[in-house]
Amino acid sequence: MTHRNLGKGLLALTLAGAAAPAAAQFEGETLYLFNWSQYMDPAIIEQFEDRHDVDVVRNYFNSNGELFTKLQAGGDSQYDVIVPSNYYVPRLINSGLVQPLDHEQLPNLDNLMDTFLDPSFDPGNEYSVAYQWGTTGLVYDQSALGDAPTSWSVLFDPAVNPDAPFAVPEDAQVSLGAACAYLGHGYDCTGRDELESAARQVLDAKQRDNFAGFIQGTPILQQLVRGSVDAGMTFNGDYIFFKTEDPEGFEDIEYVIPEEGAELWVDNMMIPANAPNPELAHAFINYILEAEIGAQLSNWNYYSSPNAASLPMLDAVLQEPPVTPTDEEMDRLTFTPSLEGDDLQFLQQIWREVEAR
Repeated sequence: MTHRNLGKGLLALTLAGAAAPAAAQFEGETLYLFNWSQYMDPAIIEQFEDRHDVDVVRNYFNSNGELFTKLQAGGDSQYDVIVPSNYYVPRLINSGLVQPLDHEQLPNLDNLMDTFLDPSFDPGNEYSVAYQWGTTGLVYDQSALGDAPTSWSVLFDPAVNPDAPFAVPEDAQVSLGAACAYLGHGYDCTGRDELESAARQVLDAKQRDNFAGFIQGTPILQQLVRGSVDAGMTFNGDYIFFKTEDPEGFEDIEYVIPEEGAELWVDNMMIPANAPNPELAHAFINYILEAEIGAQLSNWNYYSSPNAASLPMLDAVLQEPPVTPTDEEMDRLTFTPSLEGDDLQFLQQIWREVEAR
C-alpha cells in the first residue's frame, strides 16, 4: 500500500539535533517487541533503529490469552514492550507481569486525546499508554443476506439468517459480549445470570446447521471474500484494509456497528516486569507518541490514532466511518470489561462448556 510521506523540514532538523545523544545512550542495544502481526509499519521500526543505533527484534502473538500465557511462562523477562488490549491490562497489572511507567521519560504522553488519558482500566496511565484503537462489529455479505438489519440478529436469530454460513470469534468475552448486547443486557454485561444467558445464546447458534465455527476477526474477512462464510465479527481497521486492497472482492461486504451495542477497544503499550531494557522501552513508547510517527502508524495499518497531535496528518479514509465512528455509533460502543478472580474463572468455565458441546 502507498502511504503519505510524513517528513516535515523543521521537525526533521529538531530530531536530527536530538538524535546524537539518544544514539550514544543506546548504541548497540536491542529492543524486544511483542506485538500483534501486521500492526506496525516496518519503516517506523527502521527509523527508530537508525535514530538510536539499535536493533529491534519483533515477535508476534495472535490473542491476548496467548500473550498472557507467554508472559506467565517467563516472557516477562524476554520482551521490552508488549501491546495488550484494554481488558487484559488490569489482569497483567494484578498478576505482577508488568512494571509502572516513568512518565518523566514519556514527555509525548501529553499528545494523547483526553479519552485515553486516565482510562478506567489503568487510572493515571500508571502502567499503560494507548497505541491504537478501534471497534469490533458485524461484517456480512449483502449479496447473501440482502438488506440485513444493523443487528447481532444476523448471527443469533435463525429467522433473520436461516441458512447463510456464519461464525463468531473464539474470544469468550467478545462473543459473549455480542450475545449479551443482543439479549438487551449491554455489551459490557458482567452479571452471572446475564453471562449464562449469553452462553446459551452462543451455544444455540453453535448448534445451528449454518454455524461455520469459531473464526477470529482477520481470518473471517478472508473467508468472506472466498464465499465460504457470509457473516461474522471483525475489526474496523482490518475491514478497511482488505476493502482497500480488494475493492471488487469486498463490493458487497458490509461492516456495521449493531444497534444493540458493540466493542470499543484500545490496544496499549506496556513494559513487562523484568524487561531486559526498560530505558529503551520508554524511548520506544515515547517515539510512537510523536505526532508524525502516530500518523504514520495509523496511515499504514488503518486503525484510529489515540494521538490528538496526529489527527491533522491522517489520511481521509481514517477520518470517516468505519475507522472513525459517528457520534451516534460512539454512543453504542463500550469497552469490554476487565474480569478478575472468581468472575474470570466463571466466564472461562461457561465458555469451556460452550466449546465442548
